[in-house]
Amino acid sequence: MVQGAKAGTTKRRGRPGPAPSPSKSGPSRKNEGLTQEQLLQAYDDMLLIRRFEEKAGQLYGMGLIGGFCHLYIGQEAVVVGMQMCLKPGDQVITSYRDHGHMLATGMESRGVMAELTGRSGGYSKGKGGSMHMFSREKGFFGGHGIVGAQVSLGTGLAFANAYRNDGSVCLTYYGDGAANQGQVFESYNLAALMKLPVIFIIENNKYGMGTSADRASASKDRSKDGSPWGIPGEQVDGMDVQAVREAGMRAVAHCREGNGPYILEMKTYRYRGHSMSDPAKYRTREEVQKMREQHDPIETVRKLLLDNGMDESRIKEVDDKVKAIVADAAEFAQTSPEPDESELWTDVLLEAR
Repeated sequence: MVQGAKAGTTKRRGRPGPAPSPSKSGPSRKNEGLTQEQLLQAYDDMLLIRRFEEKAGQLYGMGLIGGFCHLYIGQEAVVVGMQMCLKPGDQVITSYRDHGHMLATGMESRGVMAELTGRSGGYSKGKGGSMHMFSREKGFFGGHGIVGAQVSLGTGLAFANAYRNDGSVCLTYYGDGAANQGQVFESYNLAALMKLPVIFIIENNKYGMGTSADRASASKDRSKDGSPWGIPGEQVDGMDVQAVREAGMRAVAHCREGNGPYILEMKTYRYRGHSMSDPAKYRTREEVQKMREQHDPIETVRKLLLDNGMDESRIKEVDDKVKAIVADAAEFAQTSPEPDESELWTDVLLEAR
């Protein structure tokens, strides 16, 4: 949830709405399980991610963001729909395509953008960059540059939840490329063996870097990857925020009831290349355009709101607010000072007691 264009701040997501209706395949035709206000909030959250990432791409092109930068444009419905299923105390951990996850958990736009530009106002004081930001307050544990590494870490977070018996759930996101990593299957085994409250979320955007998932994996239904360990799973239309939320509610309930892990394969799509240095010549322009025109998660919700009688002026208010927040974040990210040289020696050692 977004508030305060001046401060560029966001509130904590995660207030579940009414119980979801049974899952249906294909695009949503009506507000299934979501009120108009909840749907408008989902539009707000997804649009913030979209506009933020577009601005990040611009700043990268201007040379203000260095290193790697992986944009989340096109995949917004996945993290926004899942965040609607959570409560305070739950955790999120993901890979290097992480800006959208940060914003969805309620991290401030200013702090995220400032970290991208390497400024002291960033979440890691300008020392982590695009792939390494954290917020214990918002339950966000990264942002990880090593492919698949976050899956075992997310399983460890779930182990801590089980140990504390606090009812918390960990959402562990990774891509279709990382789904082939050995540590993923080791994590499945431990999570199933100990009935850990972890939801493994495969964001299958069809391409692992520049290689089609069809060429990289013999598995055509990754939701069944946990079958040898008895882990239930399902494939979800990751371009439909309502379908994501409905599946997420089922998965979260499964975990909170002590039944162990759950797998959700989100069938989604990224409009940009793997990273800013990727021209994405391995797919046709027509393929991308078809996804934009027929399956865009934000435009789908916008049309749904209008079809269900919402005044267009309310949607325009959201558009203007998001634009102002992103502009403020970009300004802050360029004017916040760079880290002092003394920061080279901080946050490198933790003395345990």
